[in-house]
Amino acid sequence: MAAPADALDPVRAELLRAARASADAVLDHARADAEETLRAARRTAEALLARARDLGAADGAAAAGRERARTVQDAWAVELAARAEVYAELRARIRAGVRRALAEGAVPQTRLREAARALLGSRARVTAAAGGGVAAEVPGRRVDLSADALADRALNRLGVRAEALWGPP
Repeated sequence: MAAPADALDPVRAELLRAARASADAVLDHARADAEETLRAARRTAEALLARARDLGAADGAAAAGRERARTVQDAWAVELAARAEVYAELRARIRAGVRRALAEGAVPQTRLREAARALLGSRARVTAAAGGGVAAEVPGRRVDLSADALADRALNRLGVRAEALWGPP
C-alpha cells in the first residue's frame, strides 16, 4: 500500500529548492569573490615582484659601481706604490752616481768649499760631508752641498718632467 501523501510535501520541496538555489547563489558569489581576490592578489604579487626586481637591479648597479670605484682606487694605489718604488730606486742610483763622481774628483772639494762660502760668506765654517761634498754654517744659516743633497736637488729640478718616467718610452 502506498504511503499517505503529506500536505506539507510540496512546501518542503519548495523550501528545499529555494534553499538549494540560495546556497548555489551564495556558492557562485563566493566563487566569484574568491576568483577576484586571487586575481587581485596575483596583480599585487606581480607588482611587488616587479618592484623587487627594480630595487634589486638598482642595488646591483650601485654595488657594481662601488666595486668598480674600489677596483680603480686599488689599481691607482698599486700604480702609485710602483711609481714610488721606481722613484726611490732612481733617487738611490743618482745619489750613488753623485757620490762616485765626487769621490773620483769630478768636482773638486775646493770648488764646493768656494761655492759654500759664496753662498754664506767668508766666515762660513765648512766641513766635509759623509759620502762626499761639504756642509757650511754661519749663525742662523746652513748650506748642504753633500753628495746626497746635490743629487736630491738635481732630481727635484726634474719637477713635472719626472712624469715622463711613467709614460711609454
